[in-house]
Amino acid sequence: VGSYRDISHESLSLFRLLEPQIEILVLGTGDRVERLHPLMMKQMRQCGIAVEVQDTPNACATFNFLVSERRMVAAGLIPP
Repeated sequence: VGSYRDISHESLSLFRLLEPQIEILVLGTGDRVERLHPLMMKQMRQCGIAVEVQDTPNACATFNFLVSERRMVAAGLIPP
């Protein structure tokens, strides 16, 4: 994934396969927050995974905070 435009249902498939299953996926979309396709977000929710989309610096902070709370979280980060 080189940019937020490359994020797809297929590119997120790894996160659906993780064991133990994650409850939250934090996506960092670079320098700014970008909207992802609503169908893709719905498909992740149907798999039991909430998706939080932020700019990458804030996504890193959110990921670290959730880890400190011992939440089952993963991150996909595009460099700013």
